Amino acid sequence: MKGPVVALSLAFALSAATAGAQETWNIDTGHSAAHFAVKHMLVSTVRGDMGPVKGTVTWDGKDVRTVRVETVIDVTQVNTRNEGRDKDLRSANFFEVEKYPEMTFTSTRVTDITEGGFTLAGNLTMHGVTKEVTLDVEGPTPPVKVRNSLRTGATATTTLNRFDFGLNWNRMVETGGLVVSEEVKVTIDLELVQQPPSGGD
Repeated sequence: MKGPVVALSLAFALSAATAGAQETWNIDTGHSAAHFAVKHMLVSTVRGDMGPVKGTVTWDGKDVRTVRVETVIDVTQVNTRNEGRDKDLRSANFFEVEKYPEMTFTSTRVTDITEGGFTLAGNLTMHGVTKEVTLDVEGPTPPVKVRNSLRTGATATTTLNRFDFGLNWNRMVETGGLVVSEEVKVTIDLELVQQPPSGGD
């Protein structure tokens, strides 16, 4: 992906107000999602959700270059709102979820920090294959306090080539081109909750 998923959680970093201690932010699975879009027969776009997102982000509270992101997406619950297509996506034609039920993203570095966002690089593992990908992050939103918890959000995007990860099934349409495009656009929307320091209130 120029985006996975999921790692996008990094977005909280620029908004943290405290400095000094190590901070941990948890992905709120109920308010986060990893979406994808792919061209079908060169004429339409099929959109879906990869599955529930979970994970954590940590940093030293001062320098966003110290941010570390660990995310997991449960692809057994991939959903395009079409039962037959979803069954095919879970099969050996694509995600092969019985063998590879999860995709993971582990960040390695933050680059190109700007006023409106930054670029996050890391290792994406999908379908048993690990590749470095980069995510374009927009945000984060200003943190807000809700029921004694501090929350922030961000959106990250990338484009993946599914062939790079061994998702190779395809057929040609009569006029040329692939039934399912090799490029997959990914958007990850995250809501993050700050975890209280160990031993703190």
